Amino acid sequence: QVQLLESGGGLVQPGGSLRLSCAASGSIFSINLMGWYRQAPGKQRDMVATITSGGATNNADPVKGRFTISRDSAKNTVFLQINSLKPEDTGVYYCRIIHVRDDWGQGTQVTVSS
Repeated sequence: QVQLLESGGGLVQPGGSLRLSCAASGSIFSINLMGWYRQAPGKQRDMVATITSGGATNNADPVKGRFTISRDSAKNTVFLQINSLKPEDTGVYYCRIIHVRDDWGQGTQVTVSS
């Protein structure tokens, strides 16, 4: 019943910026955590940034200072502002929302290349 639709990905040159959005719809209950994860080609999925129900944020070391996670709880939406993109940021970015369930989106592709 829950759909997490990521958007905002695309092909960007190094140094560019993107703003990813994840809109959740359906049977969404009290949200404990919202986050973004990414999976580079041939690698495991890793946490990029999370935000708790209390508003506390956590960013992975490789993206600190460049990525910012935010949310609109009323709209069940989480965002990821990504600046100063590097080729190693390339990957599929997945949205995750933990509420009564643990739901994942299908991902949005981010490709950083000249």
